[in-house]
Amino acid sequence: MPVIPALQGDVLRRQDPEVAELLLGELARQSTTLQLTAAENFTSPAVLAALGSPLANKYAEGYPGGRHHGGCEFVDAAERLAVRRATELFGAEHANVQAHSGSSAVLAAYAALLRPGDTVLALGLSYGGHLTHGSPANFSGRWFDFVGYGVDAESGLVDHAQVRTLARTRRPKAIVCGSIACPRHIDYAFFREIADEVGAYLIADAAHPIGLVAGGAAPSPVPYADVVCATTHKVLRGPRGGMLLCGSELAERVDRAVFPFTQGGAQMHTVAAKAVAFGEAATPAFGAYAHQVVANARMLAAGLAAEGLAVTTGGTDTHLITADPAPLGVEGRAARGRLAAAGMVLDCCALPHTDARGLRLGTAAITTQGMGQEEMALIAVLFGKVLRGEADVARAREDVRELTGAFPPYPG
Repeated sequence: MPVIPALQGDVLRRQDPEVAELLLGELARQSTTLQLTAAENFTSPAVLAALGSPLANKYAEGYPGGRHHGGCEFVDAAERLAVRRATELFGAEHANVQAHSGSSAVLAAYAALLRPGDTVLALGLSYGGHLTHGSPANFSGRWFDFVGYGVDAESGLVDHAQVRTLARTRRPKAIVCGSIACPRHIDYAFFREIADEVGAYLIADAAHPIGLVAGGAAPSPVPYADVVCATTHKVLRGPRGGMLLCGSELAERVDRAVFPFTQGGAQMHTVAAKAVAFGEAATPAFGAYAHQVVANARMLAAGLAAEGLAVTTGGTDTHLITADPAPLGVEGRAARGRLAAAGMVLDCCALPHTDARGLRLGTAAITTQGMGQEEMALIAVLFGKVLRGEADVARAREDVRELTGAFPPYPG
């Protein structure tokens, strides 16, 4: 199956060569640099085919069997298939697959369970919380009274004692567990216990680990949370989008919070691509992939520590690594710039209990390319040489090209 059907058939090149060149340029960028951004991955050609399908033409406000438009028999079947595959994959009673993004999913969860002004307990932004966990620049911080908990200064792990104290004193309507920068597993049973004690809903923002959950490489929040919010990209390796998982008692509230409260018509080509990704994630091959993602992350984290970076929490349980390059004499933003110049693409993140910025990276995409622990060791050494100024950037860039050339994301 062609990776980019329109390009391989010369359709887009003839119709709009300017846009075609942009797409080809991006494909070249992805294929010749190391994609270490923790939130990114390479979808399969089958997912790309669904995204570029005629389902993109269909308007389908509503849900299967109750659309506001005619001619929905095939998109209804596609959505039912995506829902069935999601519920089977994650062991949930209900799934909503229409959310346009992870943030849209979180917005819908809040809309289903909360009212403006309600108190919500979530991980503070400076400790790895997401914008939707109370940022004043985001709807969450403007509509709800967010109280932030933190992480322990020594271990870097969630401060459970603080969570318990804040929950008992502030009596939140909901507690959110989840992080964009914590490399360790969340103790969902602990959060369920505290939520029950204070009569709060438990919302799990599992955007990052949900792909590992699908592959059996991380604990599932589904048995513990009232609503699970997630993305379908990242480790799950599907199209950019969101989803929600919940029990049957909240199904109608969640669905109505997505449509008509926060969104209009679903993007049915994306829904179909989600169905493809869920089907792929249910295979033994994906389970092996998810475990390799974690093995690679642990090897890379150990290698970065050996190169002198301060790795947060001393390692990782997931695909995600956060590290401070300060011991090598370089600040986080400057380090990201040096690494980008050498062809290694990643993010910065806040470092808890400091004003400094660190590095946040992940192993999902490079594992999809087929790289293993041997390549993780090579990448760690290259990191160290670039950040210490021991490697010429142009030479390092050639090393990256050589490595990625051996592991093309889309062979052929």
